[in-house]
Amino acid sequence: MTAHAFQIEAPLFGGGAEAALTVSQLSQHLRALVGQDLIASDVWVRGELSSVTNAASGHLYFSLKDDGGCLECVMWRSTAQWLRFQLEPGAGVLVHGRVDLYPSRSKYQLVADQVEPDGQGALFLAFTQLRDRLQAEGLFDPERKRPLPYLPRQIAVVTSLSGAAVHDICTVVRRRCAATAILIVPALVQGEAAPESVCQAVAAANAVPDVEVIIVGRGGGSAEDLWCFNDERVVRAIVGSARPVVSAVGHETDFTLADFAADHRAPTPSAAAEQIVPDLGDLALRVGSARVRLAQALRRRVVERRERLRALSQRPCLARPREIVDQRRQRLDDLSAEMRRVLRDRLREDRSRIAVLSGRLDALSPLRVMGRGFAAVEKLPERRVLRAAAEAQPGDRVAIRFHDGTLTTWVESVESAREES
Repeated sequence: MTAHAFQIEAPLFGGGAEAALTVSQLSQHLRALVGQDLIASDVWVRGELSSVTNAASGHLYFSLKDDGGCLECVMWRSTAQWLRFQLEPGAGVLVHGRVDLYPSRSKYQLVADQVEPDGQGALFLAFTQLRDRLQAEGLFDPERKRPLPYLPRQIAVVTSLSGAAVHDICTVVRRRCAATAILIVPALVQGEAAPESVCQAVAAANAVPDVEVIIVGRGGGSAEDLWCFNDERVVRAIVGSARPVVSAVGHETDFTLADFAADHRAPTPSAAAEQIVPDLGDLALRVGSARVRLAQALRRRVVERRERLRALSQRPCLARPREIVDQRRQRLDDLSAEMRRVLRDRLREDRSRIAVLSGRLDALSPLRVMGRGFAAVEKLPERRVLRAAAEAQPGDRVAIRFHDGTLTTWVESVESAREES
């Protein structure tokens, strides 16, 4: 806004109370004076950020301070939306703008149109801030990285049709494996509309059923040229891809946030094609070498098994099995004869021992004694042996046992041997 001096009809000095200005008049006059100042209307200010506020309207309010003062600043939404990094309290910055007077409060402020980090570039600061935030969310964790498919049937390439990257990728794929189909999904890779274009292309590539892996990339360029691949929308589109993604942005020394988000990072688009598609010539050599090694291993195994079979066939059990059986049968016959001999001897010994014991028992048998004229008397009915005449009473029924039979009788009287004598 071009400032014009406020015209005051009354003299500024003198004239008494009738020449007094209103607060609004004085504020407008001072605002016009500030707007005409060459320094205040186009100035760079260095300071430390504080009191950073993102208003709901989209305007950005903050303060710049140093050891000697504090300057209120505002950046309108139309300018703040293009700010590449977030303003953080305590950060040192360089702010460009013009000094203006806010009439309703009669306070001067700096209307900022550009903010740069003091000591480092705005792009680098924006890169590190977004990188740290997305890393804290886990978007760059190695655990979520997926392996690349082996010998994919079809790959999708998200890049510009006019760039060298698409030509390099197609050349490498056709040279290494002509059978691999290539789906080119065109996208803008530079400019303000590029992030949204890349996101739509990644979504379109995922919608094709036969696509097994996606290359997202472009050729080299400046940091500004590659900035599309540092956009948060592109990073989240890569992370959310249903197919593994290979990032191939710029040259080997270029790093973008897409490299951290992708499942694999290739230093160049050509290298991405080499990572995904194996060389059929090399593969044929490897298959041939494996076939030779397999044949050699099989021959060694056959030779080893033949030697093993020959050694086993020379063992007696296999060379002369009938002889082994006859020997075992003869051994069985010998053992059977030996067992019968041992049994007979044992039986003879047992019979002899039984005869001796039987003679001893017979000599001690009461029947043997009875055979010499003795008898045994038992009291009936309990059949208790009477060992003395006093154990019987007249009238008792007794059984007298001889060696050849038993007599049953009644006791008429009991006389002791003393009475008989």
